[in-house]
Amino acid sequence: MPNRLANETSPYLLQHADNPVDWWPWSPEAFAEARERDVPVLLSVGYSACHWCHVMAHESFEDETTAAFLNSHFVSVKVDREERPDVDAVYMEAVQAATGQGGWPMTVFLTPDAEPFYFGTYYPPEPRHGMPSFRQVLQGVHQAWSERRGEVTEVAGKIVRDLAGREISYGGAEAPGEEQLGQALLGLTREYDEQRGGFGGAPKFPPSMVIEFLLRHHARTGAEGALQMAADTCERMARGGIYDQLGGGFARYSVDREWVVPHFEKMLYDNALLCRVYAHLWRATGSDLARRVALETADFMVRELRTAEGGFASALDADSDDGTGKHVEGAYYVWTPAQLTEVLGAEDAELAARYFGVTQEGTFEHGASVLQLPQQEGVFDAERVASIRERLLAARDGRPAPGRDDKVVAAWNGLAIAALAETGAYFERPDLVEAAVTAGDLLVRLHLDEQVRLTRTSKDGRAGANAGVLEDYADVAEGFLALASVTGEGVWLDFAGFLLDHVLTRFADESGSLYDTAADAEQLIRRPQDPTDNATPSGWSAAAAALLSYAAHTGSAPHRAAAERALGVVKTLGPRVPRFVGWGLAAAEALLDGPREVAVVGAGPADGAARGLHRTALLGTAPGAVVAFGAEGSDEFPLLADRPLVGGAPAAYVCRNFTCDAPTTDPERLRAALVAPNG
Repeated sequence: MPNRLANETSPYLLQHADNPVDWWPWSPEAFAEARERDVPVLLSVGYSACHWCHVMAHESFEDETTAAFLNSHFVSVKVDREERPDVDAVYMEAVQAATGQGGWPMTVFLTPDAEPFYFGTYYPPEPRHGMPSFRQVLQGVHQAWSERRGEVTEVAGKIVRDLAGREISYGGAEAPGEEQLGQALLGLTREYDEQRGGFGGAPKFPPSMVIEFLLRHHARTGAEGALQMAADTCERMARGGIYDQLGGGFARYSVDREWVVPHFEKMLYDNALLCRVYAHLWRATGSDLARRVALETADFMVRELRTAEGGFASALDADSDDGTGKHVEGAYYVWTPAQLTEVLGAEDAELAARYFGVTQEGTFEHGASVLQLPQQEGVFDAERVASIRERLLAARDGRPAPGRDDKVVAAWNGLAIAALAETGAYFERPDLVEAAVTAGDLLVRLHLDEQVRLTRTSKDGRAGANAGVLEDYADVAEGFLALASVTGEGVWLDFAGFLLDHVLTRFADESGSLYDTAADAEQLIRRPQDPTDNATPSGWSAAAAALLSYAAHTGSAPHRAAAERALGVVKTLGPRVPRFVGWGLAAAEALLDGPREVAVVGAGPADGAARGLHRTALLGTAPGAVVAFGAEGSDEFPLLADRPLVGGAPAAYVCRNFTCDAPTTDPERLRAALVAPNG
């Protein structure tokens, strides 16, 4: 019989709806039940594309004996971390503080007042590698609760007090300058992996936000080293197994330093961020590889993640059926030489094995290889390779596909909208811009209420119950600002402004510090606040960047001041931990450059010369430049006010720090005005 999760919208919670565990969703009722029964709460947090979450579910939550013990002695609460990032953040901070590490599945035991007292991640069904079994943990916690209650509540109280004392020492209201950005670059250079690209060791994550900073720093200062790190890292990732060489798109991370074997789940946020990174790399260098990867990644998102309503689904699973009914990680993506021969015939299979680095011993498990593009001598016949790729992709399409998490997360859709709008504009692909507009329309229609407050998720056209957090407001505003620049439709700027007004009134305090949840959101044991990037830009940095762009568009002093105050934390963290504040550093680059404000006026939508100037403006590399495009006399954008045609011809106006260049009708002069360093 289904448990209480059967009516939820989260695909992850629905995966547990038929467990024998009597799960509750996170709710006041669950904690009231624990109080009434005088039992602790088991909080289990995961997400649908998480491999070890599936393993623990199969081993423990589907086991009748384990479920019976849980149901007798605990109230069990299941949380999708992608729906409730606030709950996840607060308890993950506690797990990391207590154990020095964290991850998912996250397993936390709470008092009925939601105070944590015992922590872990994955627990096996039998003791192994020095880890107790899940049953042993449950018995130990039950025994402690029954026999040593005073000790348990004392521990819980101390943890909550310790968390409350971990307030961020805020760096003050002053944004970083040349010196701090130079120190950040130096710090990144020290951690850079010159042999393989990227930063640090295994596991290796795509450093999207850091690359955005490096590209902007190069654009503003001309620092060749910054561009080299960005370009080399992008090439290594694109040639590695972390990139899907047949279908486009990136996996979550690489388990090794060489980018060979990925953790195979594909997340919307990674692909949105990386699509934009490669588009920006192409804009800076004209690299054919960057162009191909940006377009293939955009096409992957539209083809495989777009939902029937026009939004973008959260993720594709790492695991899929290997053809025997068994769910295996990577089964959909890997190839043996024999499988190549079966699809391609002996001669083409030999070429494919060389081209994609498929070996007899394999680079993955059981003699299978993850496809790569190794650097090698010789020239390959492009047509023959294209035919091989096509046939392998067609054969792969016949394999059982990985599961898809269909929920639409507002923040990640904001990132996808920005990436698709810009990629579509750069490469003259109106279909990609249209996909971005459709997703924007869905967010406005389904995720915004009458007060322009955001709901974090929706699924199958039905809005979820959870309020948007700071990253939702900031990333959706970022997407809408990109749409405004690309489409010339001022309504997107208006919506971005409404969202950013909420940031100023509900997420900020007087000092300029930002919180991840609104002042009027559900009160947890601590109000979460984290200015460092994780897999996505921190809400804090994303808000600073969007506030800055909005201020450049509108001249709004409060938004500009809020952006500068928010970037104060980057002044503190940038020189110390640059890998974890890439988005904040990128926003600081825009602030140092102005950012530049570009207004392009034409005779109307059919004015080809005006459209040419508009595209030239979008292709400018000056960090964070904003672009307004419209007809003479239009009131779509504040930047278009009092901007006439020049001698009857379309013209571009470039301003920076309250100073404007003479208007130009010449695309080359406009291009030169938008290349930093410039003044």
